[in-house]
Amino acid sequence: MPVSELLARTTSRELTEWAAYEKLAGPLGPRRGDVHAAIIAAAVVNMQRKRPLPISDFLPRWDRAPKTPEQLFQAAMAANVAMGGTVRTPST
Repeated sequence: MPVSELLARTTSRELTEWAAYEKLAGPLGPRRGDVHAAIIAAAVVNMQRKRPLPISDFLPRWDRAPKTPEQLFQAAMAANVAMGGTVRTPST
């Protein structure tokens, strides 16, 4: 439902009740799926580690500043090298 429709159909009290429920029951919607996936990923990875990593290390961080295309490319190249790949430069 679009935000405008939500605001037209839902009272402030009802939104407040949902916010309170979420504080008690945990995140709702897609965020809850991220938490579930992080729990599973942490369990799989931590079976192979002596010191377990916290679940927070597996949660996506959506609030980071957007990156430029060049920054995304550099991050992809760094990940490639970190995993044992090589970076080939175009021959001249």
